[in-house]
Amino acid sequence: MNQIEQWSEFNVAMVGATAALAGLAIVAASVNIGDIVKAPAITARLAAGIGSLVLAILGSGIGLVPEMSPVAYGWTVLVLALAASVFAFAAARRIYENRAPENRARPLKVALGFVAPAAYVVGGVLLIAGATASGLLALAIGCVAAIAAAIVISWVVLVEVLR
Repeated sequence: MNQIEQWSEFNVAMVGATAALAGLAIVAASVNIGDIVKAPAITARLAAGIGSLVLAILGSGIGLVPEMSPVAYGWTVLVLALAASVFAFAAARRIYENRAPENRARPLKVALGFVAPAAYVVGGVLLIAGATASGLLALAIGCVAAIAAAIVISWVVLVEVLR
């Protein structure tokens, strides 16, 4: 059994958990979607959180592909992480454009959107470089970080939109 296959149970669990959480986040946001889209920074932050969950779903799902080589897995995850980073960059721009006094802790808000994509970038690079065990561990950290960040971002969005 190769190292990627040893992570299959983790990947199966994470695909299910992240897919369920992404669905819940979208449903929860849809209740107040009219108010959410009126606030560009909030909309962008929610998109970054959902983008991280999609990254975790796809990253874990691709890890289940039979006979996936570590290098191919690394390149695939790296491309996905860079794509998810587009949402994090858009959120960062919107967060810093919002000069309202209530918009505090800007660096923390921005950092939260980059945690999961950054871990996936590190994991992808390590896999490509041949450090398979470390790369897979970084991907696991990225997956768990995506879940934690998405929960925090979703909660904050839902609370902020009702203020």
